[in-house]
Amino acid sequence: MTTPRFLQGAFAFEGQGLDKPAPLHPTLTYTVPEGVTGQVLYVRAGNSSDELASVVLVFDGAPARWLPVGAKADMHVSLRVVEDLLAGTTVEVHYTAPAGTTGTLVIDCGLVEV
Repeated sequence: MTTPRFLQGAFAFEGQGLDKPAPLHPTLTYTVPEGVTGQVLYVRAGNSSDELASVVLVFDGAPARWLPVGAKADMHVSLRVVEDLLAGTTVEVHYTAPAGTTGTLVIDCGLVEV
């Protein structure tokens, strides 16, 4: 039996540099519960700004996946079975963008508990 989980919404951002991941919003955090294993199934994102931005998946405080989102563009990345996330693992959605860039990122990150 599996249980889906989602981290999603539209969030305003101000870039701090392409090499400086920052949390996008406090609601974009998930911790794998005890007794199950988690997997990130996919990440979809749209970027309203005129500059390249990236969605960064952070596992237990360490950047794990960098997913670029072009200027005024979107992306969809399937991550099913890339890795299992053990109980207690925290997943956060961060972002990067050139310093001073403003815009909105629309995020849909689908996870599953197995």
